[in-house]
Amino acid sequence: MAEKASPTKRTFMRDYQRGFVVLLAALTSIALTARLGFWQLDRASQKVAMQTALASRAQLPVLYAEALARTSAAADGQQYRRVDVAGRWLPERTVFLDNRQMDGRVGFFVVTPLLIEGSADAVLVQRGWVPRHFDDRTALPAIPSAPGRVEVVGSVAPPPSRIYQFEGAASGPIRQNLDLAAFARETGLELLPLSVQQHDTPGTPRDTLLRDWPPPASDVQKHYGYAFQWFAIAIGIAALHVWYRHIRPRRQRPVA
Repeated sequence: MAEKASPTKRTFMRDYQRGFVVLLAALTSIALTARLGFWQLDRASQKVAMQTALASRAQLPVLYAEALARTSAAADGQQYRRVDVAGRWLPERTVFLDNRQMDGRVGFFVVTPLLIEGSADAVLVQRGWVPRHFDDRTALPAIPSAPGRVEVVGSVAPPPSRIYQFEGAASGPIRQNLDLAAFARETGLELLPLSVQQHDTPGTPRDTLLRDWPPPASDVQKHYGYAFQWFAIAIGIAALHVWYRHIRPRRQRPVA
Protein backbone atom coordinates (compact mmCIF):
# COMPACT_ATOMS: atom_id res chain seq x y z
CA MET A 1 0.00 0.00 0.00
CA ALA A 2 1.34 3.38 -1.00
CA GLU A 3 2.26 5.62 1.81
CA LYS A 4 0.06 8.69 2.06
CA ALA A 5 1.76 12.07 1.95
CA SER A 6 1.85 13.83 5.25
CA PRO A 7 -0.27 16.96 5.75
CA THR A 8 2.91 19.03 5.91
CA LYS A 9 4.13 17.66 2.60
CA ARG A 10 0.74 18.21 0.93
CA THR A 11 0.72 21.80 2.18
CA PHE A 12 4.24 22.31 0.87
CA MET A 13 3.33 20.92 -2.59
CA ARG A 14 0.19 23.03 -2.75
CA ASP A 15 2.12 26.19 -1.81
CA TYR A 16 4.86 25.32 -4.30
CA GLN A 17 2.38 24.88 -7.16
CA ARG A 18 0.56 28.08 -6.23
CA GLY A 19 3.84 29.97 -6.06
CA PHE A 20 4.90 28.63 -9.46
CA VAL A 21 1.64 29.74 -11.07
CA VAL A 22 1.89 33.21 -9.50
CA LEU A 23 5.53 33.50 -10.62
CA LEU A 24 4.63 32.46 -14.16
CA ALA A 25 1.77 34.98 -14.29
CA ALA A 26 4.02 37.74 -12.95
CA LEU A 27 6.81 37.00 -15.46
CA THR A 28 4.32 36.88 -18.33
CA SER A 29 2.78 40.21 -17.30
CA ILE A 30 6.19 41.83 -16.88
CA ALA A 31 7.34 40.58 -20.29
CA LEU A 32 4.14 41.78 -21.97
CA THR A 33 4.13 45.27 -20.42
CA ALA A 34 7.87 45.72 -21.04
CA ARG A 35 7.36 44.69 -24.67
CA LEU A 36 4.60 47.27 -25.03
CA GLY A 37 6.93 49.89 -23.55
CA PHE A 38 9.66 49.08 -26.07
CA TRP A 39 7.06 49.14 -28.86
CA GLN A 40 6.07 52.68 -27.88
CA LEU A 41 9.74 53.72 -27.87
CA ASP A 42 10.08 52.22 -31.35
CA ARG A 43 7.04 54.20 -32.51
CA ALA A 44 8.60 57.36 -31.11
CA SER A 45 11.87 56.62 -32.93
CA GLN A 46 9.99 56.13 -36.19
CA LYS A 47 8.26 59.48 -35.82
CA VAL A 48 11.48 61.28 -34.89
CA ALA A 49 13.01 59.85 -38.08
CA MET A 50 9.93 61.01 -40.00
CA GLN A 51 10.25 64.52 -38.60
CA THR A 52 13.89 64.62 -39.70
CA ALA A 53 12.94 63.43 -43.19
CA LEU A 54 10.11 65.96 -43.42
CA ALA A 55 12.38 68.81 -42.39
CA SER A 56 14.82 67.88 -45.14
CA ARG A 57 12.08 67.44 -47.74
CA ALA A 58 10.71 70.89 -46.93
CA GLN A 59 13.97 72.34 -48.22
CA LEU A 60 13.65 70.62 -51.60
CA PRO A 61 12.40 72.50 -54.68
CA VAL A 62 8.67 72.87 -55.23
CA LEU A 63 7.03 70.12 -57.27
CA TYR A 64 4.88 71.11 -60.22
CA ALA A 65 2.23 69.00 -61.93
CA GLU A 66 4.55 67.41 -64.47
CA ALA A 67 6.86 66.16 -61.69
CA LEU A 68 4.17 64.51 -59.56
CA ALA A 69 4.46 60.76 -59.12
CA ARG A 70 2.47 58.45 -61.35
CA THR A 71 3.10 55.29 -59.29
CA SER A 72 2.53 54.46 -55.64
CA ALA A 73 6.22 53.68 -55.10
CA ALA A 74 7.27 57.07 -56.46
CA ALA A 75 4.52 58.81 -54.47
CA ASP A 76 5.98 57.55 -51.19
CA GLY A 77 9.20 59.41 -51.97
CA GLN A 78 7.32 62.67 -52.54
CA GLN A 79 5.31 62.70 -49.31
CA TYR A 80 5.28 66.16 -47.67
CA ARG A 81 7.15 67.84 -50.55
CA ARG A 82 5.91 71.34 -51.38
CA VAL A 83 3.72 71.42 -54.46
CA ASP A 84 2.17 73.98 -56.83
CA VAL A 85 -0.48 72.62 -59.20
CA ALA A 86 -2.75 74.46 -61.62
CA GLY A 87 -6.00 73.07 -62.95
CA ARG A 88 -9.78 73.15 -62.72
CA TRP A 89 -11.94 72.10 -59.77
CA LEU A 90 -14.43 69.27 -60.21
CA PRO A 91 -16.89 70.43 -57.51
CA GLU A 92 -19.52 67.83 -58.44
CA ARG A 93 -17.07 65.21 -57.15
CA THR A 94 -16.49 66.88 -53.79
CA VAL A 95 -16.54 64.52 -50.80
CA PHE A 96 -17.12 65.53 -47.17
CA LEU A 97 -15.27 63.27 -44.73
CA ASP A 98 -17.27 63.19 -41.52
CA ASN A 99 -16.13 63.17 -37.88
CA ARG A 100 -12.86 65.01 -38.54
CA GLN A 101 -11.33 67.39 -36.03
CA MET A 102 -9.46 70.65 -36.38
CA ASP A 103 -8.63 72.99 -33.52
CA GLY A 104 -10.62 70.75 -31.19
CA ARG A 105 -13.85 71.01 -33.19
CA VAL A 106 -15.65 68.25 -35.10
CA GLY A 107 -16.72 68.71 -38.70
CA PHE A 108 -15.85 67.73 -42.27
CA PHE A 109 -12.64 67.48 -44.24
CA VAL A 110 -13.48 68.76 -47.72
CA VAL A 111 -11.83 66.79 -50.54
CA THR A 112 -12.20 67.83 -54.20
CA PRO A 113 -10.48 66.45 -57.32
CA LEU A 114 -8.50 68.96 -59.37
CA LEU A 115 -8.24 68.27 -63.11
CA ILE A 116 -4.63 69.13 -63.88
CA GLU A 117 -4.12 71.81 -66.50
CA GLY A 118 -3.15 70.39 -69.90
CA SER A 119 -3.60 66.81 -68.76
CA ALA A 120 -6.22 64.10 -68.42
CA ASP A 121 -4.91 63.35 -64.92
CA ALA A 122 -6.54 64.59 -61.73
CA VAL A 123 -5.25 64.92 -58.20
CA LEU A 124 -7.25 64.72 -55.01
CA VAL A 125 -6.96 67.92 -52.95
CA GLN A 126 -7.61 68.08 -49.22
CA ARG A 127 -8.98 71.62 -49.32
CA GLY A 128 -9.63 72.21 -45.62
CA TRP A 129 -12.10 71.79 -42.78
CA VAL A 130 -15.64 73.10 -42.24
CA PRO A 131 -17.96 72.74 -39.22
CA ARG A 132 -20.89 70.37 -39.39
CA HIS A 133 -24.53 71.39 -39.03
CA PHE A 134 -25.41 69.71 -35.72
CA ASP A 135 -29.18 70.00 -36.17
CA ASP A 136 -29.08 68.31 -39.57
CA ARG A 137 -26.19 65.94 -40.17
CA THR A 138 -27.08 65.66 -43.86
CA ALA A 139 -26.88 69.43 -44.48
CA LEU A 140 -23.81 70.22 -46.54
CA PRO A 141 -22.06 73.59 -46.24
CA ALA A 142 -21.60 75.61 -49.41
CA ILE A 143 -17.98 75.39 -50.54
CA PRO A 144 -16.85 78.09 -52.97
CA SER A 145 -15.13 76.54 -55.98
CA ALA A 146 -13.84 79.14 -58.38
CA PRO A 147 -14.65 78.29 -62.03
CA GLY A 148 -11.87 78.11 -64.56
CA ARG A 149 -8.18 77.91 -63.82
CA VAL A 150 -7.06 77.78 -60.18
CA GLU A 151 -3.66 77.35 -58.63
CA VAL A 152 -3.32 75.12 -55.56
CA VAL A 153 -0.29 75.52 -53.30
CA GLY A 154 0.32 72.97 -50.57
CA SER A 155 2.19 69.77 -49.91
CA VAL A 156 1.99 66.18 -51.03
CA ALA A 157 0.24 64.22 -48.30
CA PRO A 158 -1.25 60.79 -47.75
CA PRO A 159 -5.05 60.57 -47.92
CA PRO A 160 -6.84 61.47 -44.64
CA SER A 161 -6.36 58.78 -42.02
CA ARG A 162 -9.00 56.07 -41.88
CA ILE A 163 -11.48 56.03 -39.02
CA TYR A 164 -14.24 53.64 -38.02
CA GLN A 165 -16.71 53.43 -40.87
CA PHE A 166 -20.42 53.18 -40.16
CA GLU A 167 -22.63 51.03 -42.35
CA GLY A 168 -23.62 52.80 -45.55
CA ALA A 169 -20.93 55.49 -45.19
CA ALA A 170 -18.74 54.32 -48.09
CA SER A 171 -20.54 56.28 -50.82
CA GLY A 172 -22.31 59.56 -51.40
CA PRO A 173 -21.06 63.08 -50.68
CA ILE A 174 -20.74 62.42 -46.91
CA ARG A 175 -18.36 59.59 -46.08
CA GLN A 176 -16.19 58.31 -43.28
CA ASN A 177 -13.20 57.39 -45.44
CA LEU A 178 -11.99 57.75 -49.00
CA ASP A 179 -9.93 55.16 -50.85
CA LEU A 180 -8.06 56.59 -53.83
CA ALA A 181 -8.26 53.52 -56.05
CA ALA A 182 -11.94 52.92 -55.29
CA PHE A 183 -12.78 56.60 -55.83
CA ALA A 184 -10.96 56.56 -59.18
CA ARG A 185 -13.04 53.58 -60.32
CA GLU A 186 -16.23 55.20 -59.04
CA THR A 187 -15.67 58.52 -60.81
CA GLY A 188 -13.75 57.34 -63.88
CA LEU A 189 -11.04 59.91 -63.15
CA GLU A 190 -7.36 59.26 -63.82
CA LEU A 191 -6.33 60.03 -60.23
CA LEU A 192 -2.68 60.30 -59.30
CA PRO A 193 -1.66 57.92 -56.46
CA LEU A 194 -1.30 60.78 -53.98
CA SER A 195 -3.18 63.74 -52.60
CA VAL A 196 -2.38 67.39 -52.03
CA GLN A 197 -3.02 69.14 -48.74
CA GLN A 198 -3.84 72.75 -49.62
CA HIS A 199 -2.18 75.55 -47.63
CA ASP A 200 -3.14 79.15 -47.12
CA THR A 201 -0.97 81.54 -49.11
CA PRO A 202 -1.31 85.24 -49.97
CA GLY A 203 -2.83 84.21 -53.30
CA THR A 204 -5.33 81.70 -51.89
CA PRO A 205 -8.92 82.84 -52.55
CA ARG A 206 -10.85 83.62 -49.38
CA ASP A 207 -13.28 80.88 -48.46
CA THR A 208 -14.86 79.29 -45.40
CA LEU A 209 -12.28 76.52 -45.04
CA LEU A 210 -9.80 76.19 -42.18
CA ARG A 211 -6.36 74.82 -43.02
CA ASP A 212 -4.64 74.54 -39.64
CA TRP A 213 -3.25 71.15 -40.55
CA PRO A 214 -1.36 69.54 -37.65
CA PRO A 215 2.26 68.78 -38.52
CA PRO A 216 2.88 65.08 -39.22
CA ALA A 217 4.40 63.04 -36.41
CA SER A 218 3.73 65.82 -33.91
CA ASP A 219 2.72 63.42 -31.13
CA VAL A 220 6.13 61.93 -30.31
CA GLN A 221 5.84 62.88 -26.64
CA LYS A 222 2.64 60.84 -26.41
CA HIS A 223 4.60 57.67 -27.20
CA TYR A 224 7.24 58.50 -24.59
CA GLY A 225 4.46 58.94 -22.05
CA TYR A 226 2.87 55.60 -22.96
CA ALA A 227 6.26 53.89 -22.77
CA PHE A 228 6.83 55.31 -19.28
CA GLN A 229 3.43 54.00 -18.18
CA TRP A 230 4.07 50.49 -19.49
CA PHE A 231 7.53 50.32 -17.90
CA ALA A 232 6.09 51.61 -14.61
CA ILE A 233 3.46 48.86 -14.70
CA ALA A 234 6.15 46.24 -15.33
CA ILE A 235 8.22 47.50 -12.41
CA GLY A 236 5.11 47.65 -10.22
CA ILE A 237 4.21 44.02 -10.99
CA ALA A 238 7.77 42.91 -10.17
CA ALA A 239 7.79 44.90 -6.93
CA LEU A 240 4.41 43.51 -5.82
CA HIS A 241 5.50 39.96 -6.55
CA VAL A 242 8.71 40.34 -4.54
CA TRP A 243 6.81 41.97 -1.67
CA TYR A 244 3.95 39.47 -1.37
CA ARG A 245 5.91 36.31 -2.17
CA HIS A 246 9.20 36.97 -0.37
CA ILE A 247 9.46 40.02 1.89
CA ARG A 248 6.03 39.95 3.55
CA PRO A 249 6.07 36.22 4.42
CA ARG A 250 9.48 36.57 6.08
CA ARG A 251 8.27 39.50 8.15
CA GLN A 252 5.23 37.50 9.29
CA ARG A 253 7.20 34.47 10.43
CA PRO A 254 7.19 34.12 14.23
CA VAL A 255 10.49 34.84 15.90
CA ALA A 256 11.89 31.68 17.52
